[in-house]
Amino acid sequence: MEPSTNKPRAAYTSDVSDAEWDFCRPYLVLMKEDAPQRDYALRELFNALRYIVRCGCQWRMMPHDLPPWQNVYQQAQRWMKACCFEAMAHDLRELSRLSKGRKAQPTAAIMDGRTLQSSPESGGRAGYDGYKRRKGSKVHIAVDTLGHLLAVRVTAASEQERAQVGVLAAQIQQATGDNVELAYVDQGYTGEKPAEDAQAHGIRLEVVKLSEAKKGFVLLPKRWVVERSFGWAARFKRLSRDYERLASTLTGMHWLAFATLMLSSLFGKS
Repeated sequence: MEPSTNKPRAAYTSDVSDAEWDFCRPYLVLMKEDAPQRDYALRELFNALRYIVRCGCQWRMMPHDLPPWQNVYQQAQRWMKACCFEAMAHDLRELSRLSKGRKAQPTAAIMDGRTLQSSPESGGRAGYDGYKRRKGSKVHIAVDTLGHLLAVRVTAASEQERAQVGVLAAQIQQATGDNVELAYVDQGYTGEKPAEDAQAHGIRLEVVKLSEAKKGFVLLPKRWVVERSFGWAARFKRLSRDYERLASTLTGMHWLAFATLMLSSLFGKS
């Protein structure tokens, strides 16, 4: 049996349901259940981490009826280093696609990046995005045509989207078993180098251009899917700015956020 604090607490909206936990638990067990160094139940630690990502509070401001923030942070780093959330998100993506009558692995993807405003914690790696006129970090992602996360990379905001194509393409093919053939991108990915970087991994880039005759917001074919995915991520307050000292932590929290969305969609709340 897992250890427990034996203290009743109020339920939070970030808590996993029983059905969700049955799915998540195998991904999160990194040591024996009766390991002497385990002071808190994994489910409580997982709920506390989801609370942080969803509500965006500081670690030291975690509610007192959740496990101590130090324990949650340490366990979160173990999970992220072991790519637990990434593995969970990939399996959930396959289940979600199958439930919608799609094949388990996509043949097309959409790439884009968004700049997150820096904070004092992230300032050491922050760069300046001249186009957005914002200092911070840039989150580069690739999603399938349903908006599910396939790949994510965090850089300084000064880094160009086109320079990340090779890394994202490699992650996409690793996640899908070299199944993706086409990736839709915006005009920021125009050029021979990004096309060559994508082609090296068997992916053809297709630039979706905005007509010069149109002004204001325009719903671009395929491209709107990744913008919706960014909108989903922005609803997790911890991802609304770059509050993390480590780029790996920000990356891991994106995987957790998308896994959380798919868990809710597939299993709901009990």
